[in-house]
Amino acid sequence: MTTLTPHHDGSPLYVSDLAPQLGDVVTVRLRVPAGYGPLSAVRTRSNPDHEPEWTDAALVGSADGWDWYEAAVTVRNPRHGYRWLLVHEGGRVEWLNQTGLHTLETLDAEDFALVAYPAPPAWLADAVMYQVFPDRFARSPQADTHPTPDWAIAASWDTPVDPVMPGRSQQFYGGDIDGIIEKLDHLVSLGVNLLYLTPIFPAASNHRYDAASFDRVDPLLGGDEAYIRLIEAAHARGIRVIGDLTSNHSGDRHEWFQAALGHPGAPEADFYYFTDDENTEYVSWLGTPTLPKFNWSSQELRSRFIEGPDSVVAKWLKPPYNADGWRIDVANMTGRLGDIDLNAEVRQLLRRTMIEINPDTILLGESTNDAASDLQGDGWHGAMTYPSFTRPLWGWLSDPKGTPFLTAEGVERTEPWFFGQPIGGIPAYTAQQFVDAVVRFTAGIPWRVRLGNMQPLDTHDTGRFATNAGEGTIPVAVGLMMTLPGLPVVFAGDEFGLVGAEGEDSRTPMPWGTEGDPAVAERLGLYRDLIALRHAHPVLSTGGLRWVHVDDDAVVFVRESADETLLVLAAKGDVDAAIPAGAMPGASRAQHVWGEATLAVAADGAVAVSADGPAFAVWRLDGVELPARAEG
Repeated sequence: MTTLTPHHDGSPLYVSDLAPQLGDVVTVRLRVPAGYGPLSAVRTRSNPDHEPEWTDAALVGSADGWDWYEAAVTVRNPRHGYRWLLVHEGGRVEWLNQTGLHTLETLDAEDFALVAYPAPPAWLADAVMYQVFPDRFARSPQADTHPTPDWAIAASWDTPVDPVMPGRSQQFYGGDIDGIIEKLDHLVSLGVNLLYLTPIFPAASNHRYDAASFDRVDPLLGGDEAYIRLIEAAHARGIRVIGDLTSNHSGDRHEWFQAALGHPGAPEADFYYFTDDENTEYVSWLGTPTLPKFNWSSQELRSRFIEGPDSVVAKWLKPPYNADGWRIDVANMTGRLGDIDLNAEVRQLLRRTMIEINPDTILLGESTNDAASDLQGDGWHGAMTYPSFTRPLWGWLSDPKGTPFLTAEGVERTEPWFFGQPIGGIPAYTAQQFVDAVVRFTAGIPWRVRLGNMQPLDTHDTGRFATNAGEGTIPVAVGLMMTLPGLPVVFAGDEFGLVGAEGEDSRTPMPWGTEGDPAVAERLGLYRDLIALRHAHPVLSTGGLRWVHVDDDAVVFVRESADETLLVLAAKGDVDAAIPAGAMPGASRAQHVWGEATLAVAADGAVAVSADGPAFAVWRLDGVELPARAEG
């Protein structure tokens, strides 16, 4: 049986202003179970300028079995951390931060945080993203008029993906932007409202992360005019579009690199890290010579690429293109090399330029591992990061089959690929470990930024979740993606049931025409229904999160606001969860929304949730009843 404990998160239930300015006074609330304690004092502890500051909280009233405390916190730094201190009458002290309740003093890095940097556009919280790998999504009739480039190995649409070099980077299916336009109504039917395209600039690979220019769209994709048509057509359907930039490196065919290679006096020579006097040897991304690394100490590089209205970043956000933002590739390594760390400067310049050009745009950074140190609100609105959702979910809901696959070097492997980590396959997690990992890797990220974190089951850089999903767990996984705080991401093809053992295998051409197959139709229906659930309940976009039951096989949590509460059950095995009275006021009036499970409420308000696993289910409850807010 779960024990009720005090709760606070960064949602509007608990924080009066999610977009404060420096010097603003924000009211924060703490929710304490009635009878907890008794408490002799409740305080907040902030750490402005790294010097502790305390405010006393006042008990402002009780509602539905909870006592509510309020305290005033003055925002003194752009990232203003705070935690709660609870003093029991017997002298026991407890601390509450983003990892939960503690009897020992806690780390500043895991404090709740108010962010005074400019807030992301409101539409980000309501977005459901769809990721497209342009070479593999769709071919328009115009694609047949494009010649096969000199670097490419031509493939027909039904040719299997070749994961071995050189096919891995050079196999060319010829998908184009007009093909994407022709399929926009598919996105509408799914309910997605944000389209993310991996790079569309000229390059010498199928993935185009080795850009030869940032100033034009690859003619093989249809050129600049096709991109304009796409964005206009997407906007007409209520879909926003963001692009993908490589801020860590260019391709070795890039016009800037070619101007600098072998030319020490060229203006572009300082754009890269050349290591010899002749400018013929250089630092590259992970030693890949086709991806020379940018040197962000160059003011000229900043001016051309990320700073001001004439930069690359600005160009594609302005008319006639009007893109809605950027995802930045290898954001975690950008500006970093040995004892050099210019990452903060780069991300802040990016953000500043975007605000100047169009403040209604978003900026997301790729950070494949722990991203907390870079995700404090000063640059990225969120990140494509895997340890806070994707990896824990794989660990819990996978049942690896040991299916053979080939590496880039042509070596056969049978241990399931796990995001490039050499650990011998996918680790086996319990539901409790899934929750522990989610809490651990979100604890250092301000709530507002967490809402912008991309939350995919898989991407173009991973295998597909369905490859190793445990029997019956795909609805559980998709349901969690749509109901936990963060930005849901559908990688094109997941809704068709595509599989792939690792990153290249997952870049499969879309199987258009199979929508009527029973298995595909069922999977499409699952995605449509759960995306519709996300859109139908705003609490899933901005509401608070409170775990109410966790064991080895199941998790039960609520997303809460003053308007509504959603109770969510996710289970890999059979579940029979007992939730104490008071945890979910109003549960007797719960309305079933989705899934197959049973909810029963005892006379004292205790709740029992049961289901045959795997199971995903949702109920709607009334919004949280609040006491009147304290004056001042």
